[in-house]
Amino acid sequence: MDDGDNPAELLEELLEEVTEGLGLECEVSVVTEEGVLRGCIEGEDVGLLIGRRGQTIDAVQHLAQRIVFPGGQPAARVIVDADGYRERRAAVLREEADDAAEEALRLGEPVDLDPMPASERRVVHEYLRERGDVETHSEGEEPERHLVVSPLGA
Repeated sequence: MDDGDNPAELLEELLEEVTEGLGLECEVSVVTEEGVLRGCIEGEDVGLLIGRRGQTIDAVQHLAQRIVFPGGQPAARVIVDADGYRERRAAVLREEADDAAEEALRLGEPVDLDPMPASERRVVHEYLRERGDVETHSEGEEPERHLVVSPLGA
């Protein structure tokens, strides 16, 4: 990879190398949004790239962030997605978050969610912040770090 490339080109080149290395027949595109560089992979057999519970795609995303923006503060957050996996997973996380929030309010005490990667914890934190009736915080050490949902002011 040429260090003279812009971040979007670097990300596209990296994702093409990864998918070719895995022998996947797919299309890679990169979209630049405000503060986000989104690499999208579409094609058959991308389940191999996603991996069990998203572990492989999370690892690729982490490496891409480090390669595209080496050292210092990144100019943007890198998100790598395959066939809409991130949005489908976010929908499941929002549903689990709502269930935990309702349980916390019903019981009047904190409810622990299952351990999840930082990117998924962020989705839940941001989603529940909008509700206004619960608060969240993370506890534990990776890979067992998890979210706790509590009634506001409890």
